[in-house]
Amino acid sequence: MNIEIVEKEDHLKLIEVWEASVRATHDFLAEDDLQELKPLILEHYFDAVDLRCAKNAHGEIQGFCGVHDGNIEMLFISPDARGKGIGALLSAHAIKEQGASKVDVNEQNEQALGFYQHIGFKVIGRSPVDGQGKPYPLLHMAL
Repeated sequence: MNIEIVEKEDHLKLIEVWEASVRATHDFLAEDDLQELKPLILEHYFDAVDLRCAKNAHGEIQGFCGVHDGNIEMLFISPDARGKGIGALLSAHAIKEQGASKVDVNEQNEQALGFYQHIGFKVIGRSPVDGQGKPYPLLHMAL
């Protein structure tokens, strides 16, 4: 597995990975909210973070991570690639190479919470709404 800088032409593939990952892990997210987020991520959020992706031996993107200001803003793994260490690889790269030491996790996403706790993050705070003001509480975590 190779960690590479994401190019603009990879964004359409990333949004496919994002949507498949969200559908597999964010069952609490309303369909309308998911559809509202898609263009924002594609047109704004990808450009606002330092993006890296994990590619397999065939050059196919298996997951990606975006960091901004020391915060892991996005970490999404293709559902068929989950459980193979790609999230751990991308997050280790984010911590060591991109200076990440914080992450916000949806409180309802118990898998993500457990993953981040497993790699050393601890909950340091909570917000009752997400970044868009929607009723999806966030747990603020730090190393």
